Amino acid sequence: MTRNLVDAEVSPVGQFAILSKYEINKLTGESRGPLYQVFRNCSLAVLSSGGYMDDGKELLEKYADFDISVIPTERNVKIRVKNAPAIAFVDGKMIRGISEHLFSVLRDIIYVNSEITGDPRYDLVSAQGTTDAVFHILRNAGTFNRSRAPRLVVCWGGHSISSAEYDYTKDVGYELALRYLDICTGCGPGAMKGPMKGATIGHAKQRDRHGQYLGITEPGIIAAEAPNPIVNQLVIMPDIEKRLEAFVRTGHGIVVFPGGAGTAEEILYLMGILLHEDNLEQPFPVIFTGPASAADYFIRIDQFIVSTLGEKARSRYQIIIDDPPEVARQMAAGIQEVQEYRKESGDAFYFNWKLKVSTEFQRPFIPTHQNMHDLELHTNQEPYRLAANLRRAFSGIVSGNVKNEGIRNVEKNGPYQLRGDPSLMRSMDTLLASFAKQQRMKLPGKEYIPCYEISAE
Repeated sequence: MTRNLVDAEVSPVGQFAILSKYEINKLTGESRGPLYQVFRNCSLAVLSSGGYMDDGKELLEKYADFDISVIPTERNVKIRVKNAPAIAFVDGKMIRGISEHLFSVLRDIIYVNSEITGDPRYDLVSAQGTTDAVFHILRNAGTFNRSRAPRLVVCWGGHSISSAEYDYTKDVGYELALRYLDICTGCGPGAMKGPMKGATIGHAKQRDRHGQYLGITEPGIIAAEAPNPIVNQLVIMPDIEKRLEAFVRTGHGIVVFPGGAGTAEEILYLMGILLHEDNLEQPFPVIFTGPASAADYFIRIDQFIVSTLGEKARSRYQIIIDDPPEVARQMAAGIQEVQEYRKESGDAFYFNWKLKVSTEFQRPFIPTHQNMHDLELHTNQEPYRLAANLRRAFSGIVSGNVKNEGIRNVEKNGPYQLRGDPSLMRSMDTLLASFAKQQRMKLPGKEYIPCYEISAE
């Protein structure tokens, strides 16, 4: 296999603080334990930005000889890479945006390990303790601006989408930016890149030089969804649950484009939170949208939500097909309601403290075969609890589809076994089958082999 590789040293750029000798030693010791592996794998993903790959296991195997070191200097540190993907360089020099992302990885991996994990100030078993941890990680990354009015739109959607759907996400991003709104995504390609790309033109036309393009990811998914080059603020959360909480705490509204299992996971997380009785009165604009060709996709999503979580869930979102200006108008109006609510309630503009996120949505879910088998997938529970369990099921499927550890787990032990109420499992099976048929589970041209089997109890 022919590869173009580069060796280089890079000095700090972007939002990066000085490291202590203790922190540096954690990544330069001879043992190079689990913390180093997380740092290495996330760094390799960043350096692979722009590559056509959505398989974390495949990326790590392709660049098995990639090496990265943190080199202490008199003033700070440098990063040395060996056998790095050449796509990250121009004429032998690392692209500045990729350098910034690389030091964002170092910043967040070190901060979480040194300041969050094991610190008694953060009770990660409690809801408030977890929220405090999410807040401090985001604050350390410099994502907050106290003087900025609400304007951050979270955009969710798949990495494997058609060219028509990708162009549509750009059109929506453009219309949002014309209304002085910013973009936050999962930072990867496809529907995570399109809105940001469109927004750059909208912001340029409005001479808005302070556009925020916030990308939020986590170590398990970053190898399959490498940060796109438009992201100007990258944050690595410790796990998918804290990543999802970061989205809903920082965003002032959410636009959902077509996607696959990962997008379904995000939708179920959001619906579960908005259906909690403590959040019923809080304004939070949610719009499902896509081009005319995606109308059937959203019909199926809507049917699945109503059949599993009930008619009340439908009241928490609106569906707008093939109309980017209307999406932007409705989102701008919804965010204005959010601003008024925050003023009246005394909540911060930059972080939604009043949103209730229960521990069911915060506890990290490890998708082992036993944990997937034991999920309570039945309708005899409160809708928000069912949403939490369905979210875990889709999270496991995402892991088995694209995450290194999940792929290896399925290769070793076979497909995950999901069991539950017959009607619920039929709805889930129908939805997932439609994703596979529309090539939303893997990039086009790649055969999709299901990592799950569904049956009724």
